[in-house]
Amino acid sequence: MKLTRQYDKMDCGPSCLAMVASHYGKEISLSDLREKCFITKEGVSLLGIDEGAKSLGFETLSGAMTLEDLKEMDFENYPCIIHWNSNHFVVLKGYEKGTFGTKKKWKIADPGHGFISLDDEKFAKSWLGEKEQGIIFFLKPTEAFYEREFKQKDKLSLKFFLSYFKPHKKKLGIVFSLMLLGSLINMIFPFLAQYLIDRGINQKNVDYIQFILFSQLSLYLGVIVIEILRNWSLLVVGTKIGIQIISEFLLKTLDLPLRFFDSKLVGDFQQRIQDNDRIEQFLTSQSITTFFSTITFSVFFVVLAYYNVTIVLIYSSLTVLSILWSNYFLKKRKVLDYHRFVENSNSQETVYEILNGVTEMKLNSFEDYKCEQWRGVQNKLFEINLKILRLDQIQSSGFNFINHVKNIVVSFYTALLVVQGDMTLGALLSISYIIGMMNSPVDQLIVFLRSLQDAKLSLARLNEVQNEDPEEQENYQELQLHTAQLNQGIKLSNVSFQYEGPRSPYVLEDIDMYIPDGKVTAIVGASGSGKTTLMKLLLRFYDSVSGHVSYNGQNILQVSPKSIRENCGVVMQDGFLFSDSIARNIVMADTEIDEERLKMATKMANIDGYIESLPQGYETTIGAAGSGLSGGQKQRLLIARAIYKDPHYVFFDEATSALDAENEKIIHHNLFQFFKGRTVVIIAHRLSTVKDADQIVVLNKGKISEVGSHDELVNKKGDYFSLVKNQLELGS
Repeated sequence: MKLTRQYDKMDCGPSCLAMVASHYGKEISLSDLREKCFITKEGVSLLGIDEGAKSLGFETLSGAMTLEDLKEMDFENYPCIIHWNSNHFVVLKGYEKGTFGTKKKWKIADPGHGFISLDDEKFAKSWLGEKEQGIIFFLKPTEAFYEREFKQKDKLSLKFFLSYFKPHKKKLGIVFSLMLLGSLINMIFPFLAQYLIDRGINQKNVDYIQFILFSQLSLYLGVIVIEILRNWSLLVVGTKIGIQIISEFLLKTLDLPLRFFDSKLVGDFQQRIQDNDRIEQFLTSQSITTFFSTITFSVFFVVLAYYNVTIVLIYSSLTVLSILWSNYFLKKRKVLDYHRFVENSNSQETVYEILNGVTEMKLNSFEDYKCEQWRGVQNKLFEINLKILRLDQIQSSGFNFINHVKNIVVSFYTALLVVQGDMTLGALLSISYIIGMMNSPVDQLIVFLRSLQDAKLSLARLNEVQNEDPEEQENYQELQLHTAQLNQGIKLSNVSFQYEGPRSPYVLEDIDMYIPDGKVTAIVGASGSGKTTLMKLLLRFYDSVSGHVSYNGQNILQVSPKSIRENCGVVMQDGFLFSDSIARNIVMADTEIDEERLKMATKMANIDGYIESLPQGYETTIGAAGSGLSGGQKQRLLIARAIYKDPHYVFFDEATSALDAENEKIIHHNLFQFFKGRTVVIIAHRLSTVKDADQIVVLNKGKISEVGSHDELVNKKGDYFSLVKNQLELGS
């Protein structure tokens, strides 16, 4: 079984499935498994894992067992998944005796911690908790599993790395030339040292000594200049590659469909962006320097062999020993580095919650609890960093000791050769210089291996995003606003939607609905009836699980999501304001601001008076997420944003819920003037907002219960009448 690490906090379920599949000889992409398990920000349920396992071709069985019953199971041939610490999933590999006949231990493959062994007490504590039985999930592969072709794990190729260097070929060419020149100059120094002793000092030739020393000084100055130019070029290339990596990551991430973000926490994304520094360091300074250190090492290796082959054998054997020593500890460090990665993500998530939830924390005296939670994460990080430091110290101490032994052995052997008359004193000094120059590339190799290990997880997470399918596909069509179709508008036919797989509750079920072009349609219903989800389907944030949606006869699945949204003015319940000027928050992507349209939009949203009263007017910068503005002011700015866009389709989800009665009345009048000739969908609870709509659609528990005008539905005395009586009129 191959260990599959969870890249993000909520990946434990799919990671466990990947490990079980690897036990049966199949490697499956984690991103593919996420979709099959219907993972969300809350994680994955056992039902989701069951759906994922069945889609792979496993027979499944889940249930509860006691610890004694579990001991009788055969895990070696049939590993299973168990629920761990009430909030996690791990793979149970077996129950086996340890080395030298020690007590039996439970063998666990934890996607968050690696392979671990636990005694009965610790295992029971995490699996059973306070209960007598624990949750277990059995999987057995069928013929379909072995016959099926799966999306393979994405592996990083050399082409992936070279793509970052390609735009900087000229500067890298300069760097390579300078490094090569520096290596050639360094190769001359040992011969100069030998000639200084053998031909200068031994022969008492002062002029020759002066010439050698002047040559050494000149070459040394040349090396300094080369180092300066090389470092400057590397800084330029490294910075540009770093910007390229992060910008490509952000652009690619923003190109992904919303379902990708459903399972991601803020800390996961922040950690990805911060860890791109590791990738930049690895790709530039570490990779390039190590490449040329290898060339330097090879050059001096040949020169050393020219002097004495026995010395080369001594040096090589002890160098290999030092590298093996370091590599042994690097493998141990790999697990700790992963733990540090996870805890850093947890730390950032906790800080994000504290900063964004400070009001609620103060209202509910929650500060001490959240701070203690943050301290707990920091203590874990401290313990991990201590373990890493201890490993690094043992590794570096052993490495340095072996290097010193190597230097002493070589020095003794060369001194012995000089005493015996088989080597000159100058050659001895030359060899000492060569050994010193060869030690540096070996040190660099160890640093490179550590850098590679540090960057590997970051590279895998980065590569995971790069290999996701973008939301926009080449075969998508542009949205056609006007077609030859007689009944233009938006049509939903037998549309159903679930968030968490085929056995999860329906949020929308068998929706048949027609939204006529150029008319206002209001959607009402109790909280949780599916109104906002319906709007998200119209905007193609999600695709329906059955049925289809069409715009003027065009199937929405064949239409570019970007094209749909470009023609829509939208105000969502959780609309977002950016830390930028008021004008930019309204205009958004337009590089040239249409001042007349901007003022018209703010006037219709009844926010123009407030903006003009500010010292900087439309150039006033508002805080992140609209801090400093009231709820009503935020909503009016969002309405102005939708109006400025001058769209054909308008979608409002509780767009006026935070407005006072006076502002709502003014804006309501302005909006219905703006709505003329546009296709409008309004979700609202207030009677004043929906009663003038051309048609009202009533949703009840994900199904349409009534459709008609305000008067028709009131006279019907059905669900709409109840809403008017119990909810809608309360806000009027």
